[in-house]
Amino acid sequence: MKNKSLKVAVIVFPGTNCEYDTKYAFEKIGADVQLIWHQKEELVKFDLVVLPGGFSYGDYLRSGAISKFSPIMKSVIDYANSGGNVLGICNGFQILLETNLLPGAMKKNQNVHFVSKYHHLKVVNNDNSFLNKLEKDDIINIPIAHGEGNYYLDSENLQKLIENEQILLTYCDKNGKNLNPNGSVNAIAGICNVNKNVFGLMPHPERAIEDILGSSDGKAMIEGFSKSA
Repeated sequence: MKNKSLKVAVIVFPGTNCEYDTKYAFEKIGADVQLIWHQKEELVKFDLVVLPGGFSYGDYLRSGAISKFSPIMKSVIDYANSGGNVLGICNGFQILLETNLLPGAMKKNQNVHFVSKYHHLKVVNNDNSFLNKLEKDDIINIPIAHGEGNYYLDSENLQKLIENEQILLTYCDKNGKNLNPNGSVNAIAGICNVNKNVFGLMPHPERAIEDILGSSDGKAMIEGFSKSA
């Protein structure tokens, strides 16, 4: 059953290039999606705010470093701090790290090369509105495309992530064994905040919503936000 009441804001920065893919993906589950330019905007009318992939502001300095100063980000931070659901995909994840809405930092891939391919992921925790349509330990196949996807967090804060069940996804092979494409600590591919309303992941679920694209595993991910899907 499609959900026609879910209202989604997809934030567009200069250099964003996945906004239409993201819009299409959420419209596939019946959501009402609006593309929001990066100027100041009231977000309380939305059920979900998405920061999509791309190269915001050309990824100058480092990925997401300039975007955090964009006028829209104060609204995004206020929205998240008031309990609103926020999803950051790839560059969006990097922006959430830069704004401290999520813990940790992103470094260049360990092999310093841009990686673009399908990659398997293991669901570590599904007790949240993002992955509740999937089961713990499910193996899914989702595209990745990044040059700075090497997630880093010191050991003390990494332990907190583990204890609070904030690690959502890890990179693996088709059998669920660790297969790390970028050097991320503990092969982490996605996390959430303590309150489980801010989510970030490097893989692109919006690129895996139809079998003709190679996988429809991403559809179950975004359906988690739907109230009636």
